Amino acid sequence: MKFIVQWNGLPTAESSVIERFMKTGGQPPDGIKLLGRWHAIGGLHGFAVVEADDTPGISALALEWGDLLTMSIFPAMTDEELGAALGKHLAARNK
Repeated sequence: MKFIVQWNGLPTAESSVIERFMKTGGQPPDGIKLLGRWHAIGGLHGFAVVEADDTPGISALALEWGDLLTMSIFPAMTDEELGAALGKHLAARNK
């Protein structure tokens, strides 16, 4: 399953975030596949799209950075997946 991970950091955490990112490369924990990550210019804001088979890995990701960043994590669907779900919804509604 895919998830969108958004983060925000306080300016007071900037040095610690930079240090941890440079040390670890921001790699996700085991069981999480990083599909892409984007950073805002001039701030501790950004988002990533990750893939995981279960939620414990997602929890590990949030906990790994939770002391420095606030995170919002949402399940995500591709256009194709959403189209299939919408098609089922319309078919059920039109019965």
